[in-house]
Amino acid sequence: MAEAKTKPTGASVKAFLDAIEEEARRKDAKALAALMKRVTGCTPRMWGPSIVGFGSYHYEYASGHSGDSCVVGFSPRKGEISLYLMNVGEGAEKLFAALGKHRRGKACVYVKRLADVSLPVLEQLVARSFAETR
Repeated sequence: MAEAKTKPTGASVKAFLDAIEEEARRKDAKALAALMKRVTGCTPRMWGPSIVGFGSYHYEYASGHSGDSCVVGFSPRKGEISLYLMNVGEGAEKLFAALGKHRRGKACVYVKRLADVSLPVLEQLVARSFAETR
């Protein structure tokens, strides 16, 4: 069975965030790290080379594949910021409708910049995802 590519590392979250070249993206990433730390109560940790994650959980699929992942996290990619919010629970559609400019994948929410979204709504989504996934 293939080994998971995204694993926790000993890399410095601060060094990773400080190394983001674009100032606006760096500020957004630092603000997201602070928001997720406050909401989850977890210390941020690097997962792979580019994901800042909070908390961890073990998963196992019916196929037998299993591994560990961060409960919530983000990656400040060049084009968009990827927010990893696995389970947001019942009634989340109202929150997504109030979030602001974003798009969604299966377990990700993508935003161009934090100014495009409502931070109080984002906090609620992070809190719900953290609680549901744990």
